[in-house]
Amino acid sequence: MSDVPKNTAPRPTPAVTQAWVGLMRAQRRVLWAIEVDFKRADLPPLGWYDVLWELVQAEGGKLRPFEIESRTLLAQYNLSRLIDRLEREGLVRREAFDADGRGHWVVVTDEGRAMRARMWQIYSGSIEAHVGAKLSADEALQLASLLTKLR
Repeated sequence: MSDVPKNTAPRPTPAVTQAWVGLMRAQRRVLWAIEVDFKRADLPPLGWYDVLWELVQAEGGKLRPFEIESRTLLAQYNLSRLIDRLEREGLVRREAFDADGRGHWVVVTDEGRAMRARMWQIYSGSIEAHVGAKLSADEALQLASLLTKLR
């Protein structure tokens, strides 16, 4: 016996399923294209930009790791390794914020700010090429409005 009441539409509806599949495919293709653009420009991956952007926007240019995680799409285990790489490259530094030194801030350096700005030169062009050039201004606003409903 089925748990679905009679005379109800299947969930999700075909339209919702089609929207979901389209959203996932579009995201994957655009992110892949942006990563290719970064690689061609001999720049690090998009995840680096995301972390640097959040740090640059933060008060004092610093955040705790859990704050970075909550503001990006990076899982904690990936974020820890990424912060290690950013630190090795001199783009961020860690600063202790409590007496025992266990807690720390991740602080963007001047080199990190410069790298974020350099990456934006490519990223902004990529967004325009892979999104902006394919949508009218009205379509872009409509898409932004629709996506806001999903957040």
